[in-house]
Amino acid sequence: MVTKARNLYLIPYAMWIALFVIAPIVLIVYYSFFDVNGAFTFDNYAKFFTPVYLRMTFNSFWYALLITFFSLLVAYPTAYLLTRTKHKQLWLLLIILPSWINLLLKAYAFIGLFGTYGLTNAVLETLGIGTQQILFTDFSFVFVSVYIFIPFMVLPIYNALEELNPTLVYASRDLGASWWTTFRRVVFPLTLDGVKSGAQAVFIPALSLFMITRLIAGNRVITLGTAIEQHFLVTQDWGMGATIAVFLIIAMALIMLVTGNRR
Repeated sequence: MVTKARNLYLIPYAMWIALFVIAPIVLIVYYSFFDVNGAFTFDNYAKFFTPVYLRMTFNSFWYALLITFFSLLVAYPTAYLLTRTKHKQLWLLLIILPSWINLLLKAYAFIGLFGTYGLTNAVLETLGIGTQQILFTDFSFVFVSVYIFIPFMVLPIYNALEELNPTLVYASRDLGASWWTTFRRVVFPLTLDGVKSGAQAVFIPALSLFMITRLIAGNRVITLGTAIEQHFLVTQDWGMGATIAVFLIIAMALIMLVTGNRR
């Protein structure tokens, strides 16, 4: 009786997965076998392995790696300090709060900040440095992306640090280990699952960014996400766009397998 009730509860979940996960992937794979004229072909897969798309793939992974690295560099110390502050829940809420704001609004806010007549250049002018080209550069793209993804890196690391048994840290210090040795040999290894979860939450969506590449980088940064957008909305070559999406899905699945918890 209990098993039957449990199976009934699983029906909505199974329907959701089938309609909004499996069906879209099947459609993407299906469209990848058709050219711009609607004829069945394998040319899209052959075209993906040409230098143009391989360069895009390398750029996508490189920028996603940079965004993940800098997000981790900022998020880990932030999460560590959060666990040692008084009103940690309030501070955590303030960090997560920007993720509730629409991505487009945040992108336009940074256009105002980094523009020629924006606040950043106004400060640089005051300091005597002069106006700099900040917008439409690799720096602005990575900076804005890191800002957007930091909350997704902070939260899992914060949870991992909160679950860490403090007596292990005390024992390490009592045995004469320095702060750095304690962090390297005790704290970081025991919070590695949080780091992996944060890396997944940042690296995977960073692979397919397209709005920020257009608005912040001015299409100077070309990634696979940008190529998918171009093929679906501009060239109307849905087959090539779907083919790129297939490889992105495979890459994301492999990343989840590699960084997943094997325990």
